Amino acid sequence: MAAAIPLDARDDTAYTTIMAYLRVVLDTNVVVSALRSRRGASHRVLRLIAFDALEISVSVPLFLEYQAAASRLPDGPALSREDVEAVLRYIAANASRQQVFFLWRPVSRDPDDDMVLELAVAAQAEAIVTFNKRDFRGAEQFGIRLLTPSELLAELGEL
Repeated sequence: MAAAIPLDARDDTAYTTIMAYLRVVLDTNVVVSALRSRRGASHRVLRLIAFDALEISVSVPLFLEYQAAASRLPDGPALSREDVEAVLRYIAANASRQQVFFLWRPVSRDPDDDMVLELAVAAQAEAIVTFNKRDFRGAEQFGIRLLTPSELLAELGEL
């Protein structure tokens, strides 16, 4: 069922229609990108959680990685330290928590990427949203698609 959602709470004329609902896992680079800029596709992806267009799955280790990466970000004009913490709390409150019982390692060269893929498998996610698709070669053998934030938004009719 399609639902109209505001793209920006400050602009009630900016509505769009969601035609799909997806369960996804966000790679850490997407969360970091969302924290660096309020204007990019990554930030828009996070905002879609509130409108039930996306279900984001996280595990404790992945969320700890989000926190570690966020703690290394300098304070900047886009988001203050308090804003960063608020976004992380938002993710924690709205994401589906998933335990990973089976390890499929090694699939990628980086154990952190294996952690993301294993979460996607355990959560039965339809996609991993990442800027580094090449890091997740082998995801297709589990039926998991790889999408950039822009590709995800386009698929949801948000671009």
